Amino acid sequence: MTFTQLNLHERLLRALDELGYETPTPIQNDSIPHILNKKDVLGCAQTGTGKTAAFALPILNFLLDDEKNYRKTRVLVLSPTRELAIQIRDNFRQFGKYTHFKCSVILGGVNQKSQIEVLKKGVDIIVATPGRLLDLVNQGKVDLSNVDYLVLDEADTMLDMGFIHDVRKIVNHLKKERQTMLFSATMPDAIINLVKEFLKSDHVTVKTSAISSAAPKINQELYYVDKNNKVNLLIDILKKDDIKSTLVFTRTKHGANKLSDNLSRSGIKTEVIHGNKSQNARVLALKNFKSGASKVLIATDIAARGIDINELSHVVNFEMPDMPETYVHRIGRTGRAGLEGTAISFCDIDEKKGLSEIERLIKQQLEVINHAYPMQNFTLSPKKQTGRSFNRNTASKKTSNPKNNNHKGYVGSRPRGGRRSK
Repeated sequence: MTFTQLNLHERLLRALDELGYETPTPIQNDSIPHILNKKDVLGCAQTGTGKTAAFALPILNFLLDDEKNYRKTRVLVLSPTRELAIQIRDNFRQFGKYTHFKCSVILGGVNQKSQIEVLKKGVDIIVATPGRLLDLVNQGKVDLSNVDYLVLDEADTMLDMGFIHDVRKIVNHLKKERQTMLFSATMPDAIINLVKEFLKSDHVTVKTSAISSAAPKINQELYYVDKNNKVNLLIDILKKDDIKSTLVFTRTKHGANKLSDNLSRSGIKTEVIHGNKSQNARVLALKNFKSGASKVLIATDIAARGIDINELSHVVNFEMPDMPETYVHRIGRTGRAGLEGTAISFCDIDEKKGLSEIERLIKQQLEVINHAYPMQNFTLSPKKQTGRSFNRNTASKKTSNPKNNNHKGYVGSRPRGGRRSK
């Protein structure tokens, strides 16, 4: 099926054509008809499969069909992180290039004055993090009484970050007769309670892949390594010629800063993004990384589901995540929109239990790579030996396949976790 067959407005199809998109992804193909049919939708799909377009395109189509309420806020999208909110806003603007609708972002970390000024002029679509939006609602700076379309994006992350109470307060300011869409990459039990609370009883559930599974084109590698040798191993890997761009995850903000200092001393230029960075610093770090000025971005899980970087070749779990679901979101930053990617994980002796939980969740064992910094007092069982090794002095087997790098037809892939952002 093509986007034309989905009965989208000509102005939207024109924008999609200029973006080079023709074929909807499965989540788009299955969700858009139900949304256009005015159904509440619960959508679950792997990260990087285009969930933003799955709700943005039909919402824009609705607005084009009814333009009389121009400049009244009729669409509200709630996002758990600032990066994801900005990304969603940018997607709305891309898809709505040939419409006159105004989409603005409301988020913390910056002065609220400029956001209030934009709201006074009138906006059609608000994309917001719950904390800052609720502040402005309580100040009487935002009118949500005209919202016809509500989207809860990355709902499981909003639960994890403690946003659900703010979300409930915001929803109380909306009219009951609205259309609600809830999208997520995972489906924990708590999501079912949200569905009962916010979606109509006749809602449609769309699942396009195994829940909590990794994209099939991501090559997943595992290095057993002692904690004090992780930096040395990472430096060796990053200096290989086939490493074009790498997103490195740490568990803590302090760990991210320390790792950046270590890499910089080895001549590797890095950017860092985490919750203690100002919004302007985070935007600049992403800009430098996306432009190629820096080939390494170090991040805490604030970026796990909020960064969309075209053709990101590698993701490195410098430290294994605390939750197995977070692993799926982290590695989902690569291998997006049908492209191939490589996810590398470092595991020390204290992280082995977490590794087992990850492998149980994704229902596969990660490929173990032999290397020059093995974990002491640990021997691989015969069935785990892969025969493939990492040599510091020669490039390892390349994982990208240029023949498979045609991603035309995939639209709006992204992503989504992070610390609570006001």
